[in-house]
Amino acid sequence: MRVAAAAAGRFGAVMKRRSGATSAAVQPRQSQLAERAGVDRFRAQHLDLGEAAIETDAGRAAVTVDHAESPLAWLARRKGRDGSPLIEPVQLQAGERLRAEFTRAQLTPRITSNWSAAVARGRRGASPAAAADTVIAARQRVRQALDAVGPELAGVLLDVCCFLKGLAEIERDRNWPMRSGKVVLQLALDRLARHYGLSGAARGRKRAPVQTWLAPGSEFVVEVGNAAGEGTPVDANVEP
Repeated sequence: MRVAAAAAGRFGAVMKRRSGATSAAVQPRQSQLAERAGVDRFRAQHLDLGEAAIETDAGRAAVTVDHAESPLAWLARRKGRDGSPLIEPVQLQAGERLRAEFTRAQLTPRITSNWSAAVARGRRGASPAAAADTVIAARQRVRQALDAVGPELAGVLLDVCCFLKGLAEIERDRNWPMRSGKVVLQLALDRLARHYGLSGAARGRKRAPVQTWLAPGSEFVVEVGNAAGEGTPVDANVEP
């Protein structure tokens, strides 16, 4: 018994050192992401922070995200019985794009009082005329995306992508059979990706023809230079 207790103690000490080394290697990364995003360190301990690239009006931008927050990110990291992810990367990209547009449109429900809106004698709240153009444009894009998906599948996208509900909760609220929400969500994300012009594979010609527009009576000439910097005009219309 003493030998077994001693062996168990040594094994526990080894595992503790290994777990401590692993957590020490992971903690600085989480701390850097939390500091960059302005998240409190105590709160960051309960988050699964990571980096992601999103499309903005100025191009692609790197942002800090909580992978445990989005149900789509959770599904993208999980794999089915055949080894493939539960949702494809293009489906994840389409869902996160809808979520970003939903956030820009300021359609997320408030959990606190809105002190930024002007207080009037009648109905409280900011008037539609005071909304920024970016908010109005984002709301139009959200409406267009939901119209393209259709009313049968738009509700699932709103619940999962925008209101961050899990599939189990959606199946329970709508009295759906178990594991049926994943199939409906995949169909909805496919239609959404088609609306955004996203595809998992590139399609098109292998080599596109080059077209030029020239004025009547003119020709396209390319100068081929040598090491001395001297150029020789070559008629591009004549095959070598």
